[in-house]
Amino acid sequence: MSNRPLFSTYLFDLDGTLIDSIDLIRSSFTHTFLAHHLPMPTYEILRSGFGTPLRTQLARFAGDSADIENITATYRNYHSAHHDDLVQPYPDIQETITTLRKKPVKLAIVTSKGRQATRRGLRHCGLDGLFDALVTADDVDEFKPHPAPVIEALHRLSVEAAEAVFIGDSPHDLESGRRAGVSTAAAIWGPFPRERLVVHKPDYLLTHPREILTALGY
Repeated sequence: MSNRPLFSTYLFDLDGTLIDSIDLIRSSFTHTFLAHHLPMPTYEILRSGFGTPLRTQLARFAGDSADIENITATYRNYHSAHHDDLVQPYPDIQETITTLRKKPVKLAIVTSKGRQATRRGLRHCGLDGLFDALVTADDVDEFKPHPAPVIEALHRLSVEAAEAVFIGDSPHDLESGRRAGVSTAAAIWGPFPRERLVVHKPDYLLTHPREILTALGY
């Protein structure tokens, strides 16, 4: 391994990349659709919205007459009540991020989740305090796959796009990073299969969290 990083800055998506919350997300959707008597979509259709804000995902299914606020509240209440039982870091993520934190690099989260939920997930998974910046859905007006969240992270860290890599598990992450001008790395341990990610031409394909270190510089 090299002692010199390929990048000065590492940007990370949260759900599906650092923390495994997929079972919680799926069960939260199931509970919400049942509670509001909404037709249950297939997992593939649900998954296509992963990586975008919750209200955006729910609006696809609620219909014009549905009360989005009530539906969102149902989801969030269930999600909060079951969070700690169903969320865990992916294997070797804690060690990988802790090792990276000791290097002369900058780290940031770029997520479509709200700030409060982001902090809870990081804290629960032993990742709190390891990042120089958190860019959440509460911090931007445009969301992934728009480049705005990635650009905001670069601004907060005072770095140029050429210095950074964005590591994410969804097509929305890869498109956002590409449009922002950073390098992109697909985390294929998340919910999206390899074939859904390679079409977005990531600069790196990571098959295991340890490759955040071995393939991207250290």
